[in-house]
Order: sequence, then structure tokens, then C-alpha cells
Amino acid sequence: MSGHSKWANIQHKKGKTDAQRAKLFTKMSKEIIVAVKSGGSANPLENSRLKDVIAKAKAANVPNENIKRAVEKAQGSDSTNYETIVYEGYGPCGVAIIVETMTDNRNRTASEMRHYFDKYGGNMGATGCVSWSFDRKGVIVIESEDLDEDTVMMDALEAGAVDFSNEGQVFEIYTEPDHCGSVTTAMEEKGYVFLSAEVEMVPQTYVTVASDDDKKNLEKLIEMLEDNDDVQNVWHNWEEE
Repeated sequence: MSGHSKWANIQHKKGKTDAQRAKLFTKMSKEIIVAVKSGGSANPLENSRLKDVIAKAKAANVPNENIKRAVEKAQGSDSTNYETIVYEGYGPCGVAIIVETMTDNRNRTASEMRHYFDKYGGNMGATGCVSWSFDRKGVIVIESEDLDEDTVMMDALEAGAVDFSNEGQVFEIYTEPDHCGSVTTAMEEKGYVFLSAEVEMVPQTYVTVASDDDKKNLEKLIEMLEDNDDVQNVWHNWEEE
């Protein structure tokens, strides 16, 4: 589940089935295609959005061949026009949810998003209804085992990071949104391996959910959103136990 990059969320992503990983690769390919077309260049050195997406794809263990194929597809015969649309709303217990989509049919996607929110005890709101309570940041997550905290922190700051946090099993490195790709590249050159590296919507505060029924509905809502082919990212402020 894509909320703030907490260890539980990382474990959830790492534990995906082969079918789910295949779907992830497809979504990342779509994001690469859009980045190439919107940025006007297939060279990540000239296209910062593409650079960030490639960093995200590599952290998600997307094979280099898949990345190369997506870039070539964007330069070639792919004529599908995707638009990025962000939906916002609330889940059970007032949990704030942001859904980032890339779609070639906004009517279909809007209908499906509204259906998921309604079905699982939430409600979809207007643009801006929850995003005010999130901050857009680059977030790079590194497993902390066998690494020296001071060394990682210094390397991150030298690479251009703006903040650093030790979350126990992982180190979280924060960047300005436009610098996530360059910081990831610099850290990669120093030999670091990432659990995730992407621009996220990070909640300013978190909401806890006491009711088991509400937890089940939230889990199902987020699962259905993430499983939708048009959905690229789901951000939320649910403080999972």
C-alpha cells in the first residue's frame, strides 16, 4: 500500500505475487512512455521527469530491458494518448486518500474511482479536498542493515538530499521533488541499493483506525484502487499498525 514509505508498506510491495509484479512493470512502462512524450526527449539527462521515473523503476526492480523497451515504444509506434488525472477523497474514519491515474478514457476512470470509494465506505471529493494535508517530496528508502547511519546521512546530504531519517529497519532520504532522480543516481554511484525511490505525497499527519470492519474496508478500498490498470499511485494517511 502506497502511503508514506513505512517499512510495512515496503514489505507489502516486496511480497507481491508474480502477477502483481507483471502489472507493476506494465504501469511503470506506461509512466516511462508518458515521461518521454511529455518531456520531449528519450535522454534522461535532458528529461528530468524521465530520469525520476527510471530511478523509480529501477528501485522497483523493473529489468533494464523493460525500461529500454518502454523508451523505444514511446519513440516509435505507440499512439495512445494518456492524461494524468488525480482523484482525492476520504476512506472510512476520515482517512485521506490521493489516487494518481494515467488514462486514455477519463470517463471510465472517474466512474471506477467513484465506485470504489462508494463501495467501501468512503467518498470521492473535489480536487484539493485532501492534498492540502500532504507534502510532495522525493523519498528514497534504503535498508539499514550493515550500514553506518552517519555515513549514509553524509552521502545523502552531499548528493543533494534535504533531510534524513532513521526508521529502524530502513533509512529514509528526502529530496526536493525535482531532485529525486539526481540524488538517487548519485547514491547509486556510491553503491547503494534502494527499496524504493520516487516522488511521493507524504502526509503531514496520520489517522489511526480502531474498528476491524473499517480496517477491512480500507484495505479493500486501497487494494482495489492499486489493482486498477489506470492507477499509478495511491497515497494515504492511514497509520497502519
